[in-house]
Amino acid sequence: MALPRLIGMVHLAPLPGSPGFGGDLDAVIETAVADARVLASAGFDGLMIENFGDAPFFADDAPKETIASLTAAVIAVHDGARIPTGVNVLRNDALGALAIAAATPASFIRVNVLSGTMFTDQGPIVGKAAQIARVKQAICPDVAIMADVFVKHATPPAGLSLADATHDLVERAGADAVVVSGAGTGSAADLSDVETVTAASTLPVYLGSGVDEGNIQTMLDLADGAIIGTSIKVERLATGPVDPELASRMVAAAG
Repeated sequence: MALPRLIGMVHLAPLPGSPGFGGDLDAVIETAVADARVLASAGFDGLMIENFGDAPFFADDAPKETIASLTAAVIAVHDGARIPTGVNVLRNDALGALAIAAATPASFIRVNVLSGTMFTDQGPIVGKAAQIARVKQAICPDVAIMADVFVKHATPPAGLSLADATHDLVERAGADAVVVSGAGTGSAADLSDVETVTAASTLPVYLGSGVDEGNIQTMLDLADGAIIGTSIKVERLATGPVDPELASRMVAAAG
C-alpha cells in the first residue's frame, strides 16, 4: 500500500493498567478522536496512534489490557477521521500492533526495533523480524511496517553504522518504510543522518521526530514523508491537544 505523506500523531493519554490511568477510557478515546478530526481537517494524510501516556513501558510485550484499549481507540479514531490510520505499541510490541491491525482498519504499524539490538531505558531490545514477518503474512499481509533505524531514546551497539543498519532493515528485515529520528521526542534528525539513510534505502524514508514549520521543506526535499506530533501541539507539548492553527500551518508549509 502507498503510505500517507504527512502522518499526524495521536498521543493517547494513559490507558487502563498504566500508572497514570485516570479511570475513564471513554474520555481518553474521545480526546483522541477530537485530535484525529483536527488533523484530518488540517489536511494531514494519515494518523499514527500510540500509547504515549503509558510510561514506563514494557520492552516488547504490552499487557493485554493495553492491546484491548488500543484496539478500541484505533477503531474510534479511524471512524472519526476517515483517513489512513496506523498504530505503534510502545515500547516495541510489533506483534501486538499486528494483532490490532488485523482486527481494525489500521493499515500500517510502526516498529521501533524491527531488527538488530538497541539499548534503551527498558533494557536491551532485540528485534523479532523473522517472527513479525510470519505473523504479518498470516493475519494481515497488506499492513505496512514502518521501521525505525537507530530509534530515538536509544543507543545502538558499538561499531554498527547507520548505513549498515539501514541496509539490514531494507534488505533483510521485511520493512516497508524506514523511519529516521533525532535523539528524543521532538528532536530533529541531523540532516547528515537523513542523507545517509536515504542513500542506503530503496524504501520510502520518513522523518520520525522534530519536524516543524521551519525545517519541513528541507526535510521533505530529502525524505518521502514525516510523522509529526510535538510541533503541532498546544504549547508544543507532546501530551497536549493538537493545535488546529499549527496543524494547518504545518500542512501549508509542507506544500
